[in-house]
Amino acid sequence: MPVIELTAANFKKVIEANAFVIVDFWAEWCAPCMKFLDVYTTVANQTPDIVFGKLNTDDYPDIAAYFDVKQVPCIFAIRDQVIIDGQVGEMTQKKFTEMIQMWRAFDNTEVNKHFDAKLSA
Repeated sequence: MPVIELTAANFKKVIEANAFVIVDFWAEWCAPCMKFLDVYTTVANQTPDIVFGKLNTDDYPDIAAYFDVKQVPCIFAIRDQVIIDGQVGEMTQKKFTEMIQMWRAFDNTEVNKHFDAKLSA
């Protein structure tokens, strides 16, 4: 699946409409971001069951600030609309794939119960 360009207009919709989203917060001036982009795109194309998005922090600083992104590249793994982990800095393809396997194995059951209870209260 191709990487989705996230914007103020679609960010929330993409997160809410998909069970597993990985977001790359990046900037054009950031050399590690540009280097990691090839890895990110390659892994996204090899992993069609996960939605991969990227958000340019210079274009959407309010979204980056909301998520307290202070360094780029910054990757968030979001499952069922909950950030389950984050990683700052570029990664090799092997490391990124290992992180995705860890995020895929994460059991959201208790987290989901917590939020379900809050919603029904």
